[in-house]
Amino acid sequence: MNKTKRHEIFNRWREQNPNPETELNYSSAFELLAAVLLSAQATDVGVNKATAKLFPAANTPQTIYALGVDGLKEYIKTIGLFNSKAENLIKTCKILIDQHNSEIPQTREALEALPGVGRKTANVVLNTAFRQVAMAVDTHIFRVANRTRIAPGKNVLEVEQRLLRLVPEEFLLDAHHWLILHGRYTCKARKPQCESCLIEDLCEYRQKTTDF
Repeated sequence: MNKTKRHEIFNRWREQNPNPETELNYSSAFELLAAVLLSAQATDVGVNKATAKLFPAANTPQTIYALGVDGLKEYIKTIGLFNSKAENLIKTCKILIDQHNSEIPQTREALEALPGVGRKTANVVLNTAFRQVAMAVDTHIFRVANRTRIAPGKNVLEVEQRLLRLVPEEFLLDAHHWLILHGRYTCKARKPQCESCLIEDLCEYRQKTTDF
């Protein structure tokens, strides 16, 4: 795929959705970190249902830490892997309190040092909470980047690096959101909705669907 096509793809997404946002509900950097940590192998809808009850009761490192692992589990038990997630979030809260004055660090290295926080989670927080250029490649973005040929790669890190290099600079800050929304609602895994796709004429996917 050439530069002209990539620019047009992102330009169309921007025109359709000028200010894309995460679908996780949050009102602070800590709430976003907690929500993203809880969202691994879970849907945003499922996480939002749990945090709608959790955050009014506890939404700071201190108040969530005060719940303890068992107390936190009661709020997030509807989310997959809630046992390990509860333990990781409590440990993360303790580190934030002890080492970061309860503030969310703004570097990838410090974020990835938190229990349960991997590269993708760190990138989401850096990009969404702190508006740094970062590309959090999940299953949707990996699929869209490869299927459309915007930035094909054999693994998540390769796709991340290619997107950062190939996406036109003016779109980089919000590219993560446009890509994930496109993968979630249009370029679906089992049956991409090519007939209603905004970028169908620019996409280089060879097996486009023509009927539904």
